[in-house]
Amino acid sequence: MSDRAPEVVEAARDGERNLVVITGLSGAGKSNALRAFEDAGYFCIDNLPPGMIAPVLATSDRENGPQGIVVVVDIRGRRYFGAELEESLEALTRAEGWRRQIVFIDSDAPTLVRRYKESRRPHPNARNGDVLEAIHAERRDLSPLRERADVVVDTSGYTAADARLRFKRLAESLSAKLTVSLLSFGFKHGAPLDADTVFDTRFLANPHYDPELRPLTGHDERVRQAVLGQPDCEEFLRRTCELLSFLLPRYAAEGKSYFTLGIGCTGGRHRSVAIAEELARRLEAKSPEAEIFVRHRDLDGA
Repeated sequence: MSDRAPEVVEAARDGERNLVVITGLSGAGKSNALRAFEDAGYFCIDNLPPGMIAPVLATSDRENGPQGIVVVVDIRGRRYFGAELEESLEALTRAEGWRRQIVFIDSDAPTLVRRYKESRRPHPNARNGDVLEAIHAERRDLSPLRERADVVVDTSGYTAADARLRFKRLAESLSAKLTVSLLSFGFKHGAPLDADTVFDTRFLANPHYDPELRPLTGHDERVRQAVLGQPDCEEFLRRTCELLSFLLPRYAAEGKSYFTLGIGCTGGRHRSVAIAEELARRLEAKSPEAEIFVRHRDLDGA
């Protein structure tokens, strides 16, 4: 199995975006691979006619468009739209601003036959119900693409869980950015189990004890002013941004794909919410190598 993920990481660093073309044998797992890339933040298109790949890239907004696009193309593209798949892929090598990667999903014939029997789905190439002959024919037709693939994943013998994990790791390895999740929460509901690092903001004055602010949340401007206007809060934000600006590019360089920062207060409605939102705003400006997301776990809690 070949794996050239480092080339894609370099491409992301020099401003190119990732185009991942998933192809391979019917029943080998292309749809599962597509879902893994979608979960990793790529814009995904299934069963795209090969000749439409270049127009999709041409119409993608350079500033606001996705950092990565994944398209699934298979033998049906040749059948319905002519023998243009190889020609389209060759043209993509000259697409300005894009780094192309071909991922070929393979599996042995016994595994594919078993999967089609279990799923009771027809093979797209089968004539008169002869699945095995359809598999052999498809393998012959796609052999030139397999030779050109940057990554070949053979799912023979994989369980469903094995395949999901393999594709998840592949998608993460080709992702252009580190995904950073800022998770506000309340300690009285328990600390989040999925947090890599947790900051405790209970050292700040609690708006809960102000009767006028208690029914509001950290999204409301009055609560934001009460929390963010504290000198200690500003110092906390400044130092936290400095720490994360140091850490995030180093996590990304080491191949880490996800980083979850928990920001806790007592109930998860006031201080942690306001701070998570403000921290996200500052990090988006200071850490372009990261994709920032905010989630408020206990905002609706009591």
